[in-house]
Amino acid sequence: IFAFLCAALCNLPAVPALNGTEELGAGQSIQKTYDLTRYLEHQLRTLAGTYLNYLGPPFNEPDFNPPRLARAEQVPSATVDLDLWRGLTDNARLAANYRAYSRLLCYLRGLDGQAGTAELRHRLGHFCSSLQGLVVSIAGVMSSLGYPLPAGPAGPPLPPGAPAAPNDFLKKMDDFWLLKELQTWLWRSAKDFNRLKKKVPPAVVTLRLEARGF
Repeated sequence: IFAFLCAALCNLPAVPALNGTEELGAGQSIQKTYDLTRYLEHQLRTLAGTYLNYLGPPFNEPDFNPPRLARAEQVPSATVDLDLWRGLTDNARLAANYRAYSRLLCYLRGLDGQAGTAELRHRLGHFCSSLQGLVVSIAGVMSSLGYPLPAGPAGPPLPPGAPAAPNDFLKKMDDFWLLKELQTWLWRSAKDFNRLKKKVPPAVVTLRLEARGF
């Protein structure tokens, strides 16, 4: 009987192998971008407190809320009607986030070169690296969804011909508004990616048949 079974098994036709492979698609890319955005929110709270203390009063006072000056318009503003923002397509919101963070990163690198203490320069440098990672991650999300990247998203810290701040107070005001706008962008981006990940199905496990012996 044993010999008969061995012979039967040896003469069985080749059976296709089942290989489980995980498709790493848009869902996982969105989740990673959302997690990075929340991490940057947490990181910015610590950095902003340290930097505003470096600027001194009135910038480090909790109730300090100055009007936005014309110079601050050079920094991408996150102040947009929420209904209008939510009415945009996913592509339009992702493109706006990509352009804004590319631009904000340029301005933030300018702060890195001007910080007065080694510790502050280190923190700014670390945050810039994380923010660069967010820009790359957003690009990955757009690519996974089939959206093209916006053309020419980044720019110099100041547009060509733009005058520098005429005095130290206005320079500090520029820095204050940069951190404020960055905080608002991260807050809104976290909500954007949280909604987007609910719309895109998570990565699925597919079965690939590899026929052998046919």
